[in-house]
Amino acid sequence: MEAWLVLVVVYTERLAECRAFYAGLGLGLVAERHGRGPAHFAAELGSGVVCEWYPVSERVPATGAGLRLGVVVGVGSCGLSVGRHVVVDPDGRKVDVEVVER
Repeated sequence: MEAWLVLVVVYTERLAECRAFYAGLGLGLVAERHGRGPAHFAAELGSGVVCEWYPVSERVPATGAGLRLGVVVGVGSCGLSVGRHVVVDPDGRKVDVEVVER
C-alpha cells in the first residue's frame, strides 16, 4: 500500500504573523476551531494536504526552524517572480516557494 502525506501541523508563538505570511504566499487560510480546542488557521493545498497553524501551549512547544515547508503557488499570488525562491517565515523556518504560471 502506498502512503502519502495528508496533514502538516505547525505550532507557533506568532500565529497572526504566520497567518499573514502564508496568506501572502497565496495559501487560502481559514480560521478554524474544533470543539474546545484552540483557534487556529488551516489551508487545504491542491494536492489534498492540509496545513494547520496552531498557537503554542503549555503542552506543545513551537515547531522549530528545522521544519522546512515547500509550496507551489500561481504567479501573481505572492508578489514573487516565476521560479524557485526560498523565503523565511516569522518563526525562522525556511519555505521553498515555486511560483508557476497557471
